Amino acid sequence: MSNFVLNVVKPVAKRILLAWEHLESGVSYDLTSSAFIEDPYRTYEQLRRKDPVHRMRLVEAWALTRYEDVQDVLIDHKRFTNAERNYDYMQYRTFLDLDPPDHTRLRGLVSKAFTPRAVRELGPRIEGLVDELLDAVAGKDRIDLISEFAFPLPVIVIAEMLGVPAEDRARFREWSDDIALSVNPLLNSEQIERVQQATEELFDYFEGIIEQRRQAPQNDMISALLAAEEEGDRLTHEELLSTLMLLLVAGNETTRNLIGNGMLALLKSPAQLQRLRDHPELLDSAINELLRYDSPVQIDSRNAIDDVEIGGKRISAGQRILAIVGAANRDPQVFANPDELDIGRDEVSHLSFGRGIHYCLGSPLAILEGRIAFTSLLERFSSIRLARDPVFKEQIVLRGVEELWVEVEH
Repeated sequence: MSNFVLNVVKPVAKRILLAWEHLESGVSYDLTSSAFIEDPYRTYEQLRRKDPVHRMRLVEAWALTRYEDVQDVLIDHKRFTNAERNYDYMQYRTFLDLDPPDHTRLRGLVSKAFTPRAVRELGPRIEGLVDELLDAVAGKDRIDLISEFAFPLPVIVIAEMLGVPAEDRARFREWSDDIALSVNPLLNSEQIERVQQATEELFDYFEGIIEQRRQAPQNDMISALLAAEEEGDRLTHEELLSTLMLLLVAGNETTRNLIGNGMLALLKSPAQLQRLRDHPELLDSAINELLRYDSPVQIDSRNAIDDVEIGGKRISAGQRILAIVGAANRDPQVFANPDELDIGRDEVSHLSFGRGIHYCLGSPLAILEGRIAFTSLLERFSSIRLARDPVFKEQIVLRGVEELWVEVEH
């Protein structure tokens, strides 16, 4: 299967490919439009209603939008693999790109840092960081909730876990934003260059930290992974670098987007925001609902290992499948009134953290950070209102806002 890279697709060719899709199914899936990036859910609803197992032509892949189909693909790693993704421009593979036994081995090496007990022990430090970030904006009546809060919080947390200086977080943001582009189904040449350069710079950065830890191990994740590397076949140096990169990027992106997307959803649903203020005991269900309503991860992808039939469509071995989590989370067959935000919703079986062996390892940490963040924001500010329209990131897979300016009253 070739890369999903859009190097040179002329506007005329793009229109032809999308028209082809529409003729075949009655709907087209244009991931490149600015309207889709701002609001993908109208497109998802059309796909789910008209062609839930959709043959894409702009990207050579199948798009799944029903909850049952998406869940089945994510769970079944024996029929749908991550290991055959082919990105010629990438020089690394993280354990997200592997199947057992390599996936099991690498995931096991970092899983101890994300056990319920290990995450709970981070709670006081996260609370302290949240207080520090909110103290820093005290007196301001207008803030960018992303750059001043939702971004630095998870970056500092994961940086301290890894053992790298949190003061480098400005560089982490640039590297993270650029490397995160690599999961997009479509990239142009300029974006590919950004991914490659950011990866090279981040690897060089980690090489320096790794050398320091070889000389003087500390109580951090890099030192622990180095110890595993030295045991021989448990971890190669390349695997060490790719794992550190994955932890930094994933540890930042998921929580940043949970806080940003979640607060935006609440600000656009003032009755639900007030409901959460009046009933803070709903916080846990609210976090799950915010994850369902506007998932930080919109798409997960697999390759079919053998010929398979989904929804009456034959998918050949080797063909790419886009499991559209954002669409599955709004499937009316599973969620009542799926386009409405309901922080008291009983259904918590969203797919935002995935399913199966690739279920998000850091989900307990993301939820804890989200709980502390939303609790503190609502306690610190008696009023929070949108100051202007949000600016969305140029992302299809990792959905989030780049800027979220709000007016607050202390």
